[in-house]
Amino acid sequence: MRSLYSLTLCLCVATAAVELRAGDAAASNIGNKITPVTLKDGAGKSLAVGEAKGKPTVVFFLSFDCPVSTSYSEPLAELAKRYGDRVNFLAVCTNEDKTPREISKLAQEYQLPFPVVQDQRLAAADAFHAATVPEAFLLDAQGVLRYRGRIDNSYSARLKRNAQTTKHDLRQALDEVLAGKPVSQPVTQVVGCPIPRESAKTATAAVTYYHDVLPLLQENCQQCHRAGEVGPFALTTYRDAVNWASDIKDYTQSRKMPPWKPNEGVKFHNERRLSDKDLSTLAAWVDGGTPAGNPNDAPPPKQFTAGWQLGQPDLILTVGDEMQVGPTGRDLFRCFVLPTNLTEDKFVTAVEVRPGNPRVVHHALLFIDATAQGRKLEAKEKAKPADEKSLDRGPGYSVSMGVGFLPQGGLGGWAPGQIGRYLPENTGYHLPKGADVVAQIHYHRDGKLEKDRTQIGLYFAKTPISKRFQGLVIPGRFLFIPSGNDHFKVDNTTPPVTQDCVLHSVMPHMHMLGREIKVTIIPPDGPKQSLIAINDWDYSWQETYFLEKPIAIKAGTRFQVEARYDNSVNNPNNPSSPPRLVKFGEQTTDEMCFVFLGLTSDKPGRIRYEAARRDAPKPP
Repeated sequence: MRSLYSLTLCLCVATAAVELRAGDAAASNIGNKITPVTLKDGAGKSLAVGEAKGKPTVVFFLSFDCPVSTSYSEPLAELAKRYGDRVNFLAVCTNEDKTPREISKLAQEYQLPFPVVQDQRLAAADAFHAATVPEAFLLDAQGVLRYRGRIDNSYSARLKRNAQTTKHDLRQALDEVLAGKPVSQPVTQVVGCPIPRESAKTATAAVTYYHDVLPLLQENCQQCHRAGEVGPFALTTYRDAVNWASDIKDYTQSRKMPPWKPNEGVKFHNERRLSDKDLSTLAAWVDGGTPAGNPNDAPPPKQFTAGWQLGQPDLILTVGDEMQVGPTGRDLFRCFVLPTNLTEDKFVTAVEVRPGNPRVVHHALLFIDATAQGRKLEAKEKAKPADEKSLDRGPGYSVSMGVGFLPQGGLGGWAPGQIGRYLPENTGYHLPKGADVVAQIHYHRDGKLEKDRTQIGLYFAKTPISKRFQGLVIPGRFLFIPSGNDHFKVDNTTPPVTQDCVLHSVMPHMHMLGREIKVTIIPPDGPKQSLIAINDWDYSWQETYFLEKPIAIKAGTRFQVEARYDNSVNNPNNPSSPPRLVKFGEQTTDEMCFVFLGLTSDKPGRIRYEAARRDAPKPP
């Protein structure tokens, strides 16, 4: 099911929204002329940013380090094409650490059809009072500022897209200026990344970057936030940390970063949490002016394992060819059939996923196909006429959700920041001979054409396996969620399990209307136990949580799931505007509620629930 596998990524980014008030002249400059600033493009040509050229001009402040900014590359190119010779377009890049030639190369990669100049000293940013990227400034033919703000309302927060783009603010402002009319909304809220500016640094401070902050970033952030990894920016240098300082404070204080959703329940492996002391340290550093301190206090650079984290796999499965992912549009879910060509049954004790392109691979989920259903779907996809308009091209197939058939089992998966691990001793996934592995990969887009060829490493048991890793589902039952209901509750308790078993993992699942979910264990002869609770559900960040200490489940135990949904206009994730009645179903625009458990048992056969009886007592 497609949305089941929408896990997020360890994208340690924040919400940056700069709201400018039209009455604040120093902030908005609306109605004023901008003093032109001369900057150079990659070819060394000088351009006057803010100069009146006899027709309207759009000046767009961007950064190639900001994922929100780069996501607008194609829409801006379309705007330039739409308005042709009637409007001048110019982009100002605020990346301080890149040369004009590097900026020019990036502009070509993102296919920007207008000049891009570098504002290394932020002279143009100061002249325009620009504080955030991406921000658009519209000057009329006389050089008077008529509009400043967002391009459209695609984002409600940084890296958090709205389900629909309903307002095209820059386009509306352009149409009004070209028609000789006043701009109806001259200032709009900007969502993106702050333009970093130097601030006074305290020479002597109790908390400094090299002594106190760098060790925390090494241990908690750099696994994802370093060159070539999934984080959209690096946090490996002092300048990196200063550039993202306010975000580091805001998102760690709110405990949204490092990304860890459970707020109640048992202890899990690989918990990504900062202690209260760590949070105070980061906040004090930011509030104190981000002092560098003594570089000699810095710990040695953290060494990360190159290649396969668990060593050389016994079997490497590689996607047949490169998958091309277009620069913009909705996220792409693609299924790839990976033949194992095994001549005998195997037990898999560990799985490792190596994305070919971490910039766009959001997560991967792996399934066992022993009936060649995936091959049939792939052949059917290949037989379809090519969609000439789509830039998404390559092997595999796409279905509305999931993998398009009922798989014979799963092999887990991968999400940003997730480290490969072995299953418990004497435990393994059963992989039948001749079976295929079907990998469902979730791609997100970064504003330019990208390619990926992911690999899967399988590690086989070297000794006999006595316990098969099995799945059990806790369903949350409902028929539909009424429109406008912002507190729709689901509460369901399962029948008793039929045999003793051991619980190793849990994975809650809802779609985009989900807000909260909680799972409780109800033993036959003891108090209830909270297994997991998430009070800030995120459709884009779902993962399997492995228990630090597996729990013995007695026969007769029940499981309870409680969930809450928001189908109102106040839910920015609502895929329907205005809200509509949402039924239970597999489509992303439908809703569902499931919790997937990973268990083992010493007894043969499947772990099951008791069959429902008419005279069965009602669950508590």
